[in-house]
Amino acid sequence: MSGDHQTLALLLFSTFVAVTLGITTWVSRRRQGSAEEFYAGGRLFSPMENGFAIAGDYMSAASFLGISGLIALYGYDGMLYSVGFLVAWLVVLFLVAELVRNCGRFTLADVVAARMRERPVRIAAGTSSVTVSVLYLVAQMVGAGSLVALLLGGTTEAARTWTVIGVGALMVVYVSLGGMRATTWIQIVKAVLLLGGTVALTTLVLVRFHGDFDRLLRTAAERSGHGEAFLAPGLAYGADWTSRFDFISLGLALVLGTAGLPHILSRFYTVPTARAARRSVVWSIGLIGGFYLMTIVLGFGAAALVGPDAVRASNAAGNTAVPLLALDLGGGAGSTGGTVLFAVVAAIAFATILAVVAGITLASSASVAHDLYASLRRRRTEPRGEVAVARIAAVGIGAVAIGLGLLARDLNVAFLVGLAFAVAASANLPVLLYSLFWRGFTTRGAVWSVYGGLVPAIVLVLISPVVSGSPQSLFPDVDFQYFPLQNPGLVSVPLGFLAGWLGTVTSPEVPDEAKHAETEVRSLTGAGAV
Repeated sequence: MSGDHQTLALLLFSTFVAVTLGITTWVSRRRQGSAEEFYAGGRLFSPMENGFAIAGDYMSAASFLGISGLIALYGYDGMLYSVGFLVAWLVVLFLVAELVRNCGRFTLADVVAARMRERPVRIAAGTSSVTVSVLYLVAQMVGAGSLVALLLGGTTEAARTWTVIGVGALMVVYVSLGGMRATTWIQIVKAVLLLGGTVALTTLVLVRFHGDFDRLLRTAAERSGHGEAFLAPGLAYGADWTSRFDFISLGLALVLGTAGLPHILSRFYTVPTARAARRSVVWSIGLIGGFYLMTIVLGFGAAALVGPDAVRASNAAGNTAVPLLALDLGGGAGSTGGTVLFAVVAAIAFATILAVVAGITLASSASVAHDLYASLRRRRTEPRGEVAVARIAAVGIGAVAIGLGLLARDLNVAFLVGLAFAVAASANLPVLLYSLFWRGFTTRGAVWSVYGGLVPAIVLVLISPVVSGSPQSLFPDVDFQYFPLQNPGLVSVPLGFLAGWLGTVTSPEVPDEAKHAETEVRSLTGAGAV
């Protein structure tokens, strides 16, 4: 890319970073010693504010860069990610939002531990939450590396490495100094920027084709080299029965995984009541729904105007399709319009990454301090001490995410998020639903449910084509691939539910009817909610 692209985009990057650091500094001057302030922002946000923040948390680099790239490369099959991510919110709205807000305090483990022996349940749920968060963080790091490599005109390893390290350092600063209050406002600013940029790009694509969506699709199909097959199922997931099962596995993970994502669940605690939590989800569904409809236009627009070959040449996984589309819509390489639009889109994508990693890091550090540290220490931790541990945990989680992000730099970010969703659906969702709705659920069932989903999901990924056995793997030169599917959800999600049932029916523990009744009343009415 030209020097103009670099200068303008870096200027916009710097402006966003300066604004967000200013928000963080302003918030850090307020009292951050209490756990409620650090983890939940004092529960002072309105449904609309929290709805924008949830949308900001959910519309990640995977959505903006990864899904559009997959659509540009695979057409209809890439579009399935948009559908899966959106449909998942119905599960959250009808089964999770209000009940989680009423039963919990800061984390997923709070909901489960309300009627179980706390220590084993918190350790299990905390471990699972941190694992899911780190997988999600890796996707954002990969997106950041791809974006800046494109901006700097190449794929130099040094540029990618320093970008990933810089993003990791910033997310630690946001979380350590500002807590949930700063993270929420960063999410809101980012959501407004991302929606504004997406609307502008979608409008320009439709104007280019004079509002004729059919012509856009036909042009994309012709340019793809696959003809009508580009607009039909099967290009990525229909070649054989293995790929078809992979598609079912992916769909299952996407639809069920959202309700188990720690950084999404933690957002329900930032509003004062359960009713506000439900209204937050309604706001977020409207914003997210509109956004995912626009990613379909952007993906097919990139296929029609830029071409899959050019997208693949820039980034094999398709992560740079949207910035390249912006360059073309603005007038092409070397034009002033192209320079400005490319820089704006690149800056918005970078802002997206920074905001999302802040939210995920806060959720995972809360799990470490509030669940793991407090349980392993075996005695009550003072709120200030717990917050200090959370800040230290943010540094450690940032370091792990940086290392894994450098390792997985050539994988598509939407695909990586699909793996995080699979682990969340396998380990977190079964224990959450059993705790809320099964009267006879026991501590052993809760622990077995978490590990019975978490361990198979991780093991199946390690022995899948994602890690070895194919040119697109993390380690292409070795082959220990024994599981044929790229996404483990089809196997690991049922195993999580099965393990929870088996642990419960074999447990000598007698379910506490009084605690279940208390939890049920609290979850449905909000009586006694924090």
